[in-house]
Amino acid sequence: MLYICPSKLIKQIMTTLNDINFEGKCALIRVDFNVPLDEQLRVTDATRIEAAVPTIEKILKDGGKCVLMSHLGRPKGVDQSCSLKHIVPALTSALGFEPKFSSNTVGEAAEKAVNSLSIGEVLLLENLRFQEEETKGDQKFAEQLSRLGDVYVNDAFGTAHRAHASTAIVANFFPKAKCFGLLLAKEIDSIAKVMEHGEKPITAILGGAKVSSKITIIDNILEPIDHLIIGGGMAYTFIKAQGGSIGDSLVEDDKLDLALSIVARAKSKNVKVHLPIDTLVADSFSENAQTAVFPIGEIPSGWMGLDIGPKTREYFAQIVAESRTILWNGPVGVFEMSAFSEGTKSLGKAIAAATKTGAFSLVGGGDSVAAVKQFDLTDQMSYVSTGGGAMLESLEGKTLPGVAAVLN
Repeated sequence: MLYICPSKLIKQIMTTLNDINFEGKCALIRVDFNVPLDEQLRVTDATRIEAAVPTIEKILKDGGKCVLMSHLGRPKGVDQSCSLKHIVPALTSALGFEPKFSSNTVGEAAEKAVNSLSIGEVLLLENLRFQEEETKGDQKFAEQLSRLGDVYVNDAFGTAHRAHASTAIVANFFPKAKCFGLLLAKEIDSIAKVMEHGEKPITAILGGAKVSSKITIIDNILEPIDHLIIGGGMAYTFIKAQGGSIGDSLVEDDKLDLALSIVARAKSKNVKVHLPIDTLVADSFSENAQTAVFPIGEIPSGWMGLDIGPKTREYFAQIVAESRTILWNGPVGVFEMSAFSEGTKSLGKAIAAATKTGAFSLVGGGDSVAAVKQFDLTDQMSYVSTGGGAMLESLEGKTLPGVAAVLN
């Protein structure tokens, strides 16, 4: 399980971007430019593109040149709506100059485009997933990719959990010339600050809909943490398991025993579990529903809990304020609807306030990242992960193929 001691690995085993002088070299960089596009095929959120810029700039500053490879969407064959040419304007804005673009990914045309690059220039390859060999982890395709650079740089944490040609296979063709980019190294180190050497008290906040989707994370994080805050839809399974009435709230009836066992395991490890004490309920899953506030275990039939209540907001905020290391994965309410967003917003503000006073905060998972963006809190967190699935698998203790390939 590679992530368990990433800080030590970075120092002892990992080769990072700062260990290499790229003067005169061409860096083949796996980036994660899988960004959202609107109906006009314009980038609506350039966060992942902007996150890759420091790595690119370091290589160019050394006197090198860059070849960028990424996927976009899940095309089945060539699909021009998923072409990476659509992100060139956003990449131009992020870099401050226009990169070159190759409509080919591998082969003679791609190699010619690379060979024509001058020092200080950047070339963006077409969508890797236009070729099925990418997701199949094809050796020949990976070898063709390897011809496009002198050094392989993996800076795509968001795809590090995939054993694809560009993430886990191509690195084998660079036995002594591969490294982690600045972004990927920072992602791994941020997880280490929670899982390995976080300053105590360490608080993990898990939200979202289902206990079943978070059970492996819970199992793995109980060892280092001191407090476990449970919110969102999954909280009602815990409340019902303990004998509470949850009305029509979301529940996994087949996971009641599991919820009780989690509480018992946490207690055995001296981890304090914190559940909501009141909840904002609605008579329908709608922005315009009738609402009320009830104690969490006294929800009448016909009502469903869609957000934490005001007492819980204060309760959770107090725990966060006393924490020195905070992991946040999952909202505590249906924050996409303004009527049920206050709980998640107030939690985000509490984490931001704790961060301002010196706590380390790591936000990961798609919905949590979306929430901090929605409430304009991104810059007030210590680190917001760019990789949803990879972040979750790291917290679950799984080995990430894209990380292992660079270490081997």
